[in-house]
Amino acid sequence: MSTVAFHTLGCKVNHYETEAIWQLFKQAGYERTDFETNADVYVINTCTVTNTGDKKSRQVIRRAVRQNPDAVVCVTGCYAQTSPGEILEIPGVDVVVGTQDRTKMLGYIEQYLKERKPVNAVKNIMKNRVYEEMEVPYFTDRHRASLKIQEGCNNFCTFCIIPWARGLMRSRNPEKVIAQAQQLVDAGYKELVLTGIHTGGYGQDLKDYNLAMLLRDLEEKVQGLKRVRISSIEASQLTDEVIGVIKHSKVVVRHMHVPIQSGSDTVLKRMRRKYTMDQFAERITKLKEALPGLALTSDVIVGFPGETEEEFMETYNFIKEHRFAELHVFPYSPRTGTPAARMKDQIDEEIKNERVHRMIALSDQLAKEYASQFENEVLEVIPEEPFKEDPESGLYEGYTDNYLKVVFPATSDMVGKLVKVKITKAGYPYNEAQFVRVMDDVMPAVNEAM
Repeated sequence: MSTVAFHTLGCKVNHYETEAIWQLFKQAGYERTDFETNADVYVINTCTVTNTGDKKSRQVIRRAVRQNPDAVVCVTGCYAQTSPGEILEIPGVDVVVGTQDRTKMLGYIEQYLKERKPVNAVKNIMKNRVYEEMEVPYFTDRHRASLKIQEGCNNFCTFCIIPWARGLMRSRNPEKVIAQAQQLVDAGYKELVLTGIHTGGYGQDLKDYNLAMLLRDLEEKVQGLKRVRISSIEASQLTDEVIGVIKHSKVVVRHMHVPIQSGSDTVLKRMRRKYTMDQFAERITKLKEALPGLALTSDVIVGFPGETEEEFMETYNFIKEHRFAELHVFPYSPRTGTPAARMKDQIDEEIKNERVHRMIALSDQLAKEYASQFENEVLEVIPEEPFKEDPESGLYEGYTDNYLKVVFPATSDMVGKLVKVKITKAGYPYNEAQFVRVMDDVMPAVNEAM
């Protein structure tokens, strides 16, 4: 029996797609093995969002070649899409597939084994207008299931290479989304995380169908679905219609990840982001009115070319004023091939780091303040795994609907179920709680039937 090993770099979408690629190998009779063992085939799913992503991808590829020089080494993902030539120059790489045609990967491996000539299967992604269907009936290692609903992005922000790696917006057929959602819920998942390259843009390329309608359909048509989380949504995509659906929904959670990147209009213009701070503020204010207790999380880029201390403080003060619940803070890192990398006034690394530290300190403070509102409240948690800092303690960790990480006494049979807990001590990065009860629920546990 042939064996295959996977290594995934980068984002949630890549992790989702690795699972989809594994399904193809599984159907062909392969057995999955650990990346550190001698496999017959290695699949490296690469990331190219930063220059570091490229570098890490190359390191992992070389590791696979060293591990078993006789194996077929197959490279896919974003870095494969943007730089197939660079990858094929690495000795030992046999097959390169980009961010499309992954369903043909096994065919390319056969072709390589027959001809013993490296296969470059990367084609122009910009010509692709069709969403590539790949089924993921369950996930090997997760208790929240990702559900990919769209591909590509039309925004072309000046710091970002992703449209070149992923192509333009393509939405997944709504019937396929609903069918896969049902399949995942039937496999025992209580929570689905809607994901994509530009998730909130879902439906922009569809006739008479949009994200609000998809959210409504998921709630009405998927039997047994308890939670829906949107992995990321732009402020401009939080239309009145979407906010209306979220407000009345019993399954969409009180957590929204809305990337801000900067809180300064002048920086946003240089980033080619398509909103002003007034527009952003108006949308999130409306969202918070619709969802009391909302956890608003965001991405921030610090030290974008030309960022002055005043512009940085505009961002800092905006985030403080609007009480975000947590931030992902990134120092700006020039990505070769993007307009921002060619901009004149790149910020000194020391200034960048100092601003990053100030922003992270603010994030920690806001996260503690947000969590403190829920002390002594009873919330619903899905326990995911034993508490990482002390696995022997009998404590388990999981997330509430509003994305608080909670640690509480539980047993392994509660993993993946909805559990009510009372927050006894709010904090950050985690909150302590006591167990109240498991919600009435007669669904099989995840992977029990697998």
